[in-house]
Amino acid sequence: MQARTRTFILAVPLALAALTGCGMSDDKSDGVPFAGTSTTRDASDAMEKTSSGIYDLIGVKGKASENFPGVTECAGKDRKTHFRIYHPWSFHPTSASDLDEAMERLKRELPKHGWKIVEYGPDTSRNKNINLTADNDKKKVSVNIVKMAKSDRPSLSLDLVSGCYRVPDGQKVDLYPS
Repeated sequence: MQARTRTFILAVPLALAALTGCGMSDDKSDGVPFAGTSTTRDASDAMEKTSSGIYDLIGVKGKASENFPGVTECAGKDRKTHFRIYHPWSFHPTSASDLDEAMERLKRELPKHGWKIVEYGPDTSRNKNINLTADNDKKKVSVNIVKMAKSDRPSLSLDLVSGCYRVPDGQKVDLYPS
């Protein structure tokens, strides 16, 4: 549990800074689209399904980390009634040589499944990691994928973040829906 919490604490600022719903539309407030009305549990389950769909698109053998989605606030909204879901996870291919294929498959397949690639290319790090950022307007979710080929253990780092949800009338945000 402590490692999972530490991962969330480290990943949330990165994910929220990198993913602002650049291309997502409909009722934007501070660049973040309104994702609808939902309980935190249902929104968390939907995010896991979205992550699972991306995992399926990777198309090479490997292992995904077992991180769970988390709940965070919507900037400028009531913390008791509005929230966002984030889901950081990673994928380690069985063979490091499959990392390029995994990233290329995502670049090719995401647009076929409702995602719009809004950024693709090397970052400014010493390793020049390849970054892919995509938005899914229908799901009100953004994903940032970083190909970390020069790491000790080559991997893809994925950070998903939703638009802003509102809980149903009479309910409050549950920070720990899993």
